[in-house]
Amino acid sequence: MTTHVSVNVTLPSDREIMLTRLFDAPRSVVFDCYTKPELLKRWMAPEGWQLVVCDNDAKVGHTFRWEWQKASGGDMGVSGVYREIVRPERIVRTELFDPDWTGGETLGTLLLAEHDGTTVMTMSVVYASRDARDSALEFGMKDGAAASYRQLDAVLAELSRSQTAA
Repeated sequence: MTTHVSVNVTLPSDREIMLTRLFDAPRSVVFDCYTKPELLKRWMAPEGWQLVVCDNDAKVGHTFRWEWQKASGGDMGVSGVYREIVRPERIVRTELFDPDWTGGETLGTLLLAEHDGTTVMTMSVVYASRDARDSALEFGMKDGAAASYRQLDAVLAELSRSQTAA
C-alpha cells in the first residue's frame, strides 16, 4: 500500500508545476477516480474541505464544475473544459478558478503509467504567468495535493478490497 508516500513537486518551467505520485492500484482505477463524480467527491479535497458540487462530464469538449466548502467557512470553485481524454492514460483540461486568483486559465495534463500494478501519476499544471504559478505554491498547492492523495490512497484501497471480495 502506498500510504505515507509524499507528492514530488518540481518546477520544469517558469509557469509550470509538476506533481508526481505513486498509487498502489491499476491505472484504470486511478483514472476512474479522476473522472467519476461519485469517486472524485470522496478524495478531491484537502483536510477541512468538502467537494460539494461535482459536475464532471469527462468527454472531449465537455465541461466540469467543482465547488469546495471549508468547514470553518469559505468556498472555492473551478470550471473548465476537457481538451483530451485517452482512457486510462491521459486527461488534458483547462481550469479557471473563481475568484480568478491565478491570473487566467491554466492547463492541466494528467498522465498515468502502470508498472506491475502500481500507477505513476504525473500532473503538469501550466499557469498564465510565473506570478500565478508562485501564488499557487504559496496558497498551499503541495500540502493540499498531498492531503487529497492520501485520501485517494484510502479510496483505492477500499476499491481494491471490494474487487477482491467480489
